[in-house]
Amino acid sequence: MFSVPQSSKSEFLDKARQAREERKGQKEKERAAIIIQALVRRFICRCRLQKQIRKEIDDYFQASETGTSKRNALSIFKIARKLLFIYCQEDKMRFEKLCRAILASMEVENEPKVWYVSLALSKDLTIPWLKQIKDVLWTCCQLLKNLKPDILQDNKLVTLYLTMLVTFTDTSTWRIVRGKGEALRPALTRICENIMGHLNQKGFYSILQILLTNGLARSKPSLSKGTLTAIFTLSLRPVIAAHFSENLLRSFLIHIMSVPAIITHLSGLTPEVKTHDLLRKFILFLSREEQCSDICVCLEGSHTLCLLGNLIHLGYLNEKVLEEEANHFVKDLTDMLSYCQRYVSQKKSNLTHWHQVLGWFSQTVDYGLNESMPLVTKQLQHLWGVPVIRTLFSDVLSKKLESQEPTPPPPQPSTSQNNLPVKNLFKRAFQKSASVRNILKPVGGKRVDSAEVQKVCSICVLYQTALSTLTQIRLQILTGLTHLDDLLPKLWAFICELGPQGGLKLFMECLNNDTEESKQLLAMLMLFCDCSRHLITILDDIEVYEEQTSFKIEELVTISSFLNTFVYKMIWDGILENAKGEKLELFHSVHGWLMVLYERDCRRRFTPDDHWLRKDLKPSLLFQELEKGKKRAQLLLQYIPHVIPHKNDGYDQLRRLPVNSIKGVIRVKFVNDLGVDEAGIDQDGVFKEFLEEIIKKVFNPALNLFKTTSGNERLYPSPTSYIHENHLQLFEFVGKMLGKAVYEGIVVDVPFASFFLSQVLGHHHSTFYSSIDELPSLDSEFYKNLTSIKRYDGDVGDLGLTLSYDEDVMGQLVCHELIPGGKTMPVTNENKISYIHLMAHFRMHTQIKEQTAAFIRGFRSIINPEWLHMFSTPEVQRLISGDNAEIDLDDLKKHTVYYGGFHSSHRVIIWLWDILSSDFSAEERAMFLKFVTSCSRPPLLGFAYLKPPFSIRCVEVSDDQDTGDTLGSVLRGFFTIRKREPGGRLPTSSTCFNLLKLPNYSKKSILRDKLRYAISMNTGFELS
Repeated sequence: MFSVPQSSKSEFLDKARQAREERKGQKEKERAAIIIQALVRRFICRCRLQKQIRKEIDDYFQASETGTSKRNALSIFKIARKLLFIYCQEDKMRFEKLCRAILASMEVENEPKVWYVSLALSKDLTIPWLKQIKDVLWTCCQLLKNLKPDILQDNKLVTLYLTMLVTFTDTSTWRIVRGKGEALRPALTRICENIMGHLNQKGFYSILQILLTNGLARSKPSLSKGTLTAIFTLSLRPVIAAHFSENLLRSFLIHIMSVPAIITHLSGLTPEVKTHDLLRKFILFLSREEQCSDICVCLEGSHTLCLLGNLIHLGYLNEKVLEEEANHFVKDLTDMLSYCQRYVSQKKSNLTHWHQVLGWFSQTVDYGLNESMPLVTKQLQHLWGVPVIRTLFSDVLSKKLESQEPTPPPPQPSTSQNNLPVKNLFKRAFQKSASVRNILKPVGGKRVDSAEVQKVCSICVLYQTALSTLTQIRLQILTGLTHLDDLLPKLWAFICELGPQGGLKLFMECLNNDTEESKQLLAMLMLFCDCSRHLITILDDIEVYEEQTSFKIEELVTISSFLNTFVYKMIWDGILENAKGEKLELFHSVHGWLMVLYERDCRRRFTPDDHWLRKDLKPSLLFQELEKGKKRAQLLLQYIPHVIPHKNDGYDQLRRLPVNSIKGVIRVKFVNDLGVDEAGIDQDGVFKEFLEEIIKKVFNPALNLFKTTSGNERLYPSPTSYIHENHLQLFEFVGKMLGKAVYEGIVVDVPFASFFLSQVLGHHHSTFYSSIDELPSLDSEFYKNLTSIKRYDGDVGDLGLTLSYDEDVMGQLVCHELIPGGKTMPVTNENKISYIHLMAHFRMHTQIKEQTAAFIRGFRSIINPEWLHMFSTPEVQRLISGDNAEIDLDDLKKHTVYYGGFHSSHRVIIWLWDILSSDFSAEERAMFLKFVTSCSRPPLLGFAYLKPPFSIRCVEVSDDQDTGDTLGSVLRGFFTIRKREPGGRLPTSSTCFNLLKLPNYSKKSILRDKLRYAISMNTGFELS
């Protein structure tokens, strides 16, 4: 009866819990209120205190300025402690006044108590003063970091804060150490070192680097001479105090010596640039590979280049040190250039920027660095300037080239070009040049492992690395290296003395060795070739033939023979096929100079008869290897066709035929290796074979008359076909032969790029023609990249493009201007459309303008241009290469002729057509057609127009035993009588006659297997 209801109990508990939570919440609110009140009171108190302190500071400085109170070191110390306690952004003016007060106290004469530094000697204040001066100086550094020296007010503050740093990091200006105070200097010097150590830990060098970069990395420096001297002095003090420790040398190199062209700005201002033997210490520090690599990695590409420029400039200013430390200096520069080269290659991407020295690579755009790059380039130029070259190549240049009596000049061909009115000049110049020295020829005798040879090799490696790294100033380097007339002849003399016998044998051995010594020797040869090619290219005929600048004519004959043999052996011994990297670059270098000499000799002879021919090369062997597709034979034909005699060949005779003769019947007679006419009567077939052979060779990309497009591999004229001396005549001849094929209805398997066929048809002259639309047929990826510029939403100017095109031409980066002066004209949003069209027009027209014109001239001499106007580009391709439709077997069967006893009802013939229609795929049928006609496509108008008509002949023996059809052979074929089972032999073909030679097989399965094997091998005669 006294029990409480359950619901009332629950309500009671809920009310109690709610009350407890309310009390807890109230307590939390009260606690939060107390915390907030405390924070507010503290903030108000702090503001009141800061305001009070700032008032005291302002009153102090005002009293000092009005002269109502006299400053002393202790009062400055106390006011500085207060200012540092409350210092923030709004106190910059007060801090400026503090610095001026401290500096003013240091200038007072004969009042030690006024000198701020005197507190360092106080027993009670030494440690607090030391902490305070560290804080003051670091605050100065922090303020320097954000100042702009080109702003007048900021420039004044830069001077103020630098003066603070200069004053308290060295005791030389402290009056306290003068006279009797000299005994205090060691202790005070240690205090300065302590201060500098603190600043270094906080990032002192980074601050100085930022200040130097802000003031110097611009077209017009904004740092005054005094300011620049002060910064450099400050930067040296920690290094000197630490006795040039490795850590501080590292910081100095990374932060100070990497500032663009700092040595250029300092060279006329402070003697400290040359004192303390800085260059030697830098060279020796960097001579350790791991330390040099560490510095380069920290700096990355562009700033490593700046460090390189400053070191080179220091070497130019310190010739004695450069001479004494030449080996280490050369190694350091080579390592740094190699790093830059690797850095650029690793940074290659689609999103690249152009660097004025290193070329294209992905980099952060630093406009200040770009503005100062011309000064860095000037520093780099000292490396190939005369003083440095004379110092580094002293061992080579000290060589004496012995004089001799003049020898008669080489006989000159009696051409109008050679009969110039320069006889007297020639005579004087020849006497002058011939009396200078002996003719330099390989003699040998100098050990390649000697210190002298190793030194010269390492120097050559340095300059070769510079050529391959500093791509945008490559021509400047070559010009500098060729400035001294005697450097290259003496380097050639040095090369002639290497090894036991000198000359070729040593370098061929180096090609087969992968040692560092071999690489350095090859680098010497490569540098010699690059520089000599550059020199010969820029010399005119009078300088080469009459004045004989640098090289005597006889030496050019010797050198050209050396180069010709070297290139030939690299190709014929199979070295070029597998060459990569340095060996491939060496080949292009040697081949480049070889071709310059060859072209010079073609224009005006200086070599004896048959000088360029290789007597140990048998043409028959070469042609056999070409037939077999041997790589070395193709490379030989591609790079040095001049080593093969070109007399009385089919091309030379056919290209001289008049147009009407070519349109008529052409009879071809083949001549064997012994010079005897081969048996055979030309009934269209032999000429077809001759035409096929010509087309197969001239359209082979290995010959470099034509190239293939990226992707679908269609043919167009090679921009570098000019390596062939008569390349335009060849293009005209090829045009005539292709025209003859079209004229005769002979289909040839030659797929042309559509943009090239458009030019053959004359479409590019149409007002509706657009270069950019045709570009994908040349290079679809390039088209995508180019059109992405049109769709670029930002400022195209940020991409750093100019109206020019950089191209790698046989190992050299060539810049083509799309319009005159284009390489200095940036691409902007306003002209980007013009840029795209100019670039497309250059790639497809300008680059191959001469080759295309010559080809069209030959083609249209046979084919009336008006006929071509009826066809589109794809239709012309079908005219040339046949129809791309499915092969019509019924049409082929209808126009087939049978010989040797075969007939349309013969069981082997029935099997053949059944196999082609039922067992072979469309691809295999195309292979069959190519096997018998040399073209995988049928004629455009059907097989009725196949000339000669397709024929099948029954054969009993192999091709080399075949003497033609006889009565017995025809009867045996007709009645299926076999001498012996032909199952071991394959079907063969004579594509010149469109003839299939088919053994009389006993089973359909054998015929199917043998035919499938034969067409897959596509070797015709060889497998019979």
